[in-house]
Amino acid sequence: MYTHTTPHTSGHLTRPDGHRLFWQECGNPHGTPILAVHGGPGSGSHTSWSAFTDPDRYRMILLDQRGTGASTPDIGDPTADLTTNTTPHLIDDFEALRTHLGITRWHVIGASWGSCLGLAYAQAHPDHVISLVLFAVTAGTRAEITWITHDMRRVFPQEWERFRAAAGPDADPRALPAAYARLLADPDPTVRHDAAQAWCQWEDTHVATAPGFTPNPRYADPAFRLTFARAVTHYWANDCFLAPRQLLDNTDRVAHIPATLVNGRLDISGPSDTAHDLARNWPAAELVIVGDAAHTSNTGGIAQTVVAATDRYADLD
Repeated sequence: MYTHTTPHTSGHLTRPDGHRLFWQECGNPHGTPILAVHGGPGSGSHTSWSAFTDPDRYRMILLDQRGTGASTPDIGDPTADLTTNTTPHLIDDFEALRTHLGITRWHVIGASWGSCLGLAYAQAHPDHVISLVLFAVTAGTRAEITWITHDMRRVFPQEWERFRAAAGPDADPRALPAAYARLLADPDPTVRHDAAQAWCQWEDTHVATAPGFTPNPRYADPAFRLTFARAVTHYWANDCFLAPRQLLDNTDRVAHIPATLVNGRLDISGPSDTAHDLARNWPAAELVIVGDAAHTSNTGGIAQTVVAATDRYADLD
């Protein structure tokens, strides 16, 4: 991986409905633009992503998606309006930022939810995307959401029972994102705190399948937990605001765009069948399965594979 670079430019993009989005740039201001699409939903962007691209060749653009990171209003606020926080809104935000920055076409890199959102953006605006590098690949389907929040009891039965219990006795065990979304909007701060903590404990569980895994320190921050949990439950309770199999059935829209899809063999959170199914119907895509990696980019060879891909695509325009 490349040396992590600090931002040289940042700003806020004012959007309709009261949203103000924070963006920043790393690398070469005159380099090839690449949009980094963070995960979650709700994680916020991080400049550590700059290590995936050559700082002499790339101009990396980082955006905190609506309500996350330094973008306002904070989705962790239970009074924040979520009706204008959907996948189509986020796609429109990317287009607004591209226009604001005077960019004609750019590369896209995304992980986990960011791979889903990055692909959704590319399918909506294929003429504006040069290449895609997607890792820990997901497609936002109901089956994937049900797998993580219900069926994964088969892998982590004790942990799932605690996760299920924290949703409340009346919660539908096959619709836990909706149950948690209700708790995270409760006027009682204790209810919100407990729900966010339980949700993030489960998040830290289902990514922990590679040897040497350590808990993610970001979940120690109560404010982050609230923002993250409310964002992800909002999106998952609404099937990521995508039609059934939307991304899997529309690969023809990006068939000509070079892409690298990278997944860990040990990724239980986002199993490799999604990446496999996308690549099978995407002539310009390559699929790389990393044998000793799970759902994070710093295990096994995922990071190295991502860097090799961005190096290879850097001269495309």
